[in-house]
Amino acid sequence: MEMKSAIEALGALAHDGRLNIFRALVRAGPQGLAAGRLGEAVGMAASTLSNNLNILTRAGLTSAVRDGRSIIYAADYGRMGALLAYLMEDCCQGSPAVCAPLSEVVNRAMCCPPDDGR
Repeated sequence: MEMKSAIEALGALAHDGRLNIFRALVRAGPQGLAAGRLGEAVGMAASTLSNNLNILTRAGLTSAVRDGRSIIYAADYGRMGALLAYLMEDCCQGSPAVCAPLSEVVNRAMCCPPDDGR
């Protein structure tokens, strides 16, 4: 990931509403959530939700797929992983103990990796 892309993704997440949306989509898993259910889950009006989802989608953190009359939004786990890898890229600098707490967080997150369709 390039710095410009990381800044765009971090900027998109640097808002309480968008961060709540993204976390709700991460919790929902790869199947995502319909926009209406997502709005209910985060307590956000449709117009505000739409604007925030557009920002997250432009940053590559979410994707949208039409399913009949609904639009299903999902977190982009690949982009999230790339952002986390970028942030941790230079970690440790010869001192693994510095990043040990972060690796524990990553290991806990791996308990339920996204379904890759296999």
